[in-house]
Order: sequence, then C-alpha cells, then structure tokens
Amino acid sequence: MRLNEISYNDAVPIDGYGPGFFRVGGKKYDGALLVLPTGVSSWGGFDDTAAVLAHVADIDVLFVGTGPEIAHPPAEFRTTLEEAGIGVETMASPAACRTYNVLLSEGRRVAVALLPV
Repeated sequence: MRLNEISYNDAVPIDGYGPGFFRVGGKKYDGALLVLPTGVSSWGGFDDTAAVLAHVADIDVLFVGTGPEIAHPPAEFRTTLEEAGIGVETMASPAACRTYNVLLSEGRRVAVALLPV
C-alpha cells in the first residue's frame, strides 16, 4: 500500500474531538466551533449565520456538524446560507470533521460549523 502525506497548505485540519471540545491545528477549543479557511472561532449555533456569511467569498460548501447524531438544522438557517450561494451539507459532527479534512486536503473551499459531541 502506498501512503501519501497530506498537505493542508495554510489551512488547519481538525485533529480530534471529544465530549464538549474539538482539537484544531493542535489547539483545543471548547463548545460550538466554526472552522474556516481563514481560521477558527466560536460559533453561536444555528442563530449565528452572520459569522458564516462574512466569509461567503472564501467558501463554497459549509458542513454542519449537528452533534453526536444527525439532525435537521432550522430551515431559515439553511435558506439564508443557500441564498447567499453557500452549499449546506448536514451530518453528525464526527462525520463533518472527517469530511471537512478530506475536502480541505484536496484544496476545496470548505468550512465547517460544529456542535459538540
């Protein structure tokens, strides 16, 4: 089997997660998190579309991690982002972390909004 080293350029991958926290680029963050190509910040949950919309020029798809289980985000949240031109893909937070890392390693313009597990 041939293994290739993954390069993330200037972006930071999600290294891990646990009860109430995420580890991104080697640093631990507690609570809900927004990981963008430009950096990491806390996220106010589904009522906080402004933080994502501020980066509409930098991302094509937002992965939304809904915690330990998949759940539907509020329709208004999805509609607001999609009308701004951002695709929204919802999944459980562990799957969102993995998917974000894979697409990030491919150089895609992605971001992830995560509720803790």
